[in-house]
This record gives sequence, C-alpha cells and structure tokens, in this order.
Amino acid sequence: MTSDDSYECPGDTSATCTKGGAYSAPAVVLGTKGGTAEAVAKADIEANAEESYGGESYGGITSHEELASKAVTVAGQKGYLVRWKAVTSEGSDGYVESLAFPAPADPERIVVVRFGVDVGERQSVIDEITKGIEADSSAGGGDGQDV
Repeated sequence: MTSDDSYECPGDTSATCTKGGAYSAPAVVLGTKGGTAEAVAKADIEANAEESYGGESYGGITSHEELASKAVTVAGQKGYLVRWKAVTSEGSDGYVESLAFPAPADPERIVVVRFGVDVGERQSVIDEITKGIEADSSAGGGDGQDV
C-alpha cells in the first residue's frame, strides 16, 4: 500500500515519490538471510532503507540513526522490528522499518513488512499498521497485500 500523496522526487524530477508505503513478502523472496525474526529484521533494514530512500530519487542516503530495535508481537507471533531515520542528501528524510515475524499459517516461513514514510508524516502510522496486522483466518494464507 502507498500514500495517495505524491510529488516529484527531489533527486530525479522525472520520477514520482510518495509520502509513505508498506508492503510484505517472505524473507526468502527478498533474499534476506536469517533463521529468526530478529536476525531477518536486522539483516533487512539496510536494503529497505536503500530501496525506500537511496538511489537517485533522494540523492542517496548520507547517514542513518537507529530509532528502535525491539521484540514485538504481530498476528500472535513473536516478531522483531528495526526502525531507522534515513538522512538523504536531497529532499525529505525518511523513517524506514523492517518488521519480521513467523507466518501464522507456516511458522517456518518468516514474513517481512517493509515500511518507508517521509519524516514530515506521522511516524505513528507505522505502529498503527503493525497493530492492525492479523492472521488470515482462511486456509492457505493471504496474498501479502492486505496488511
């Protein structure tokens, strides 16, 4: 899901940036290594930051500050999150979070939810979305889009 608010990317005005977004995928699909939610979240955060605020769109990330690294419960599973404030060379800085937890229908599979939200937006929206993540009650799980 992405924000409805968009703007010309400050580092590449031919591209469009949004004020925030989130999506989920299995860790194996992202290529993120780790056997636990904590290991996966810690291994994913740098790639998430680069995807969200790196590259030409914001002129690259110049530094980051770790805002949180902690255990959380998501959809009844013991998960882990890592949140950074990514400082960019052009335009908005961003809050990025990698949230990892075992899939409720298949605890051997770790799900990663990547968040990227411009600093000008409410950081609490990340927490609100996280609290709303629930186990899919239908057999076979969901499509990864309804978080």
